[in-house]
Amino acid sequence: MPKYLLLKHYRGGPTPHRPVPPMDQWAPEDVEAHMAFLRHVSELLEKNGEFVDAQALTPARTWVRYGGPDAAPVTTDGPLPETSDLVAGWYMIDVDSYERAVAVAAYVSSEPGPGGEPLYEWIDVREVMSETPADD
Repeated sequence: MPKYLLLKHYRGGPTPHRPVPPMDQWAPEDVEAHMAFLRHVSELLEKNGEFVDAQALTPARTWVRYGGPDAAPVTTDGPLPETSDLVAGWYMIDVDSYERAVAVAAYVSSEPGPGGEPLYEWIDVREVMSETPADD
């Protein structure tokens, strides 16, 4: 079965369905409802045998690159990426088809936001390579 990575972004994707403030501006009960829904998604995926992993990420990050054979790694907190590049978290799923991955992503997109209204969040669906790329 193919594996897919469903990426959630802090901001980004095509034009949002509706404006939503950052989560740190939500009422505590809205944050809890949102997180409970995401736990529910994980439970459903586990029950279906489709769950591989799910994680949430903080917005803090460090960029790292190889510094050379005799140098320490080079690190920086910038250049600052566009906010669309900030991954908030992911689900890794193992499903029968691309269509099922899209259906799961659409369900995740219905997660509640402020006031319990669906976020209509864009979810980035990426298939995991199953083979090593050819040396063409």
